[in-house]
Amino acid sequence: MKIIDPTTEQVLRFCSRAPIERVFLEDVCRRGLGRFVATVGADGELRALCHVGANLVPSGELCGDFADAAAEGSSRMIIGEATAVTELWEAARYRLPSAREDRPGQPVYALSSPPPSGETGLREARPSDLERLLPACAAAHQLELGIDPLAADPESFRWRTLTQLDEGRSWLWLEDGVVRFKAEASAWTPAAVQIQQVWVDPEARGRGDGARGLRDLCRLLLAETPQVCLFVRSENAPAIALYDAIGMQRVLEYRSVLF
Repeated sequence: MKIIDPTTEQVLRFCSRAPIERVFLEDVCRRGLGRFVATVGADGELRALCHVGANLVPSGELCGDFADAAAEGSSRMIIGEATAVTELWEAARYRLPSAREDRPGQPVYALSSPPPSGETGLREARPSDLERLLPACAAAHQLELGIDPLAADPESFRWRTLTQLDEGRSWLWLEDGVVRFKAEASAWTPAAVQIQQVWVDPEARGRGDGARGLRDLCRLLLAETPQVCLFVRSENAPAIALYDAIGMQRVLEYRSVLF
């Protein structure tokens, strides 16, 4: 199928058909970030879409068609809906770096009804919180991706963390210098917010702070946006138990292939 550079309007219509699965794609489109390639049907509507940037994010039908675009870039990961990722990976794997890790079957959770209050001190994080948040964000990043960002590229990671604070995409519950809960928004559209890197400092774990903080964050976000979503590694049993406990529903599966 012919590969095209889609218009913004085409991308937004495509994303509107699956707003949870495609929340990241819609977010970066609205912010004008990165490059998109797509395939289109006879009716002029997109059949598949792929964001080509630091990550490859495919979605839709027959995503193996994006193998050439994937091979031309220098992405560090393929991530997205499981079937789309599998199709692209199988078509392009011999033209991409070897996978250092493959994570199939990652549950994607969504919530549309506010849970009970956690009665926490959760608030929007501020730029003045940077020094206290930076090690927590780095630890969460290392746990998720297996790379210490403060060792690999400290200035870039510091800049990205500060940008999240400046954009109002970071929330924090801090007491006596201890991070009892923190999380960021990795994507935000009129239809959904995707949150990431939920974290509680090790010394505060085992007291239910994660559940309380997440309930309050979901309540805060659902006052502005219809749905809150996130995805989690399939082997992370404590996180899965937490998301189940606050009433989130599994709606699909992602797969990540890390290079």
